[in-house]
Amino acid sequence: MAGSSHGHTPAAWTGVTIAFIGFCVAGAFMVMAQPLGFWAGMVIIALGGVVGAAMRAMGLGQPKQTHTVAHTAPVPTREPAGAEG
Repeated sequence: MAGSSHGHTPAAWTGVTIAFIGFCVAGAFMVMAQPLGFWAGMVIIALGGVVGAAMRAMGLGQPKQTHTVAHTAPVPTREPAGAEG
């Protein structure tokens, strides 16, 4: 996954940041026993997903791959026997 730069896009960073703020808001209001604030935080979390999807649609997300990458199984190699000491 490190080679595909998975999630390293403005759309992903923005969506996750907004959702994180929503989690913080919802968590704070949950501790304070304020249901209206909790649900406001849940709306902010959903807004993060909507903003991320909209930015991806505008071309700020990961580009779609037109070809598939063939994955091959790694070839096992024999380790030489050595003396430790």
